[in-house]
Amino acid sequence: RVGVETEVAEDGLQALEAMNNGSYDLVLMDVQMPGMDGLEATRQIRAMEGVMEGSGIAYRDLPILAMTANVYEEDRRKCLDAGMNGFIAKPVKPENLYRQIGRWAPKS
Repeated sequence: RVGVETEVAEDGLQALEAMNNGSYDLVLMDVQMPGMDGLEATRQIRAMEGVMEGSGIAYRDLPILAMTANVYEEDRRKCLDAGMNGFIAKPVKPENLYRQIGRWAPKS
């Protein structure tokens, strides 16, 4: 309804696979996922070389927003230290989600 296309990865490994096979403007990264968590997935995305073909965005510049129920300052710091750009607390409030996407999504 707000004009975005989405894809879902079940865990960090699927997220990395998607990065290798797709092109994205922004990632909403759940911090607590089975297998590889969102912090490690983010670190690995940041370490990737080059740019995504479709979007032309370098992996190091891709906006990655943490999504987590852990809202203490220490949790925020861990997300930022892993390379995430922003933080969306759960339960997600739509107005906050839209505000963060508007702030970080590339402008067309």
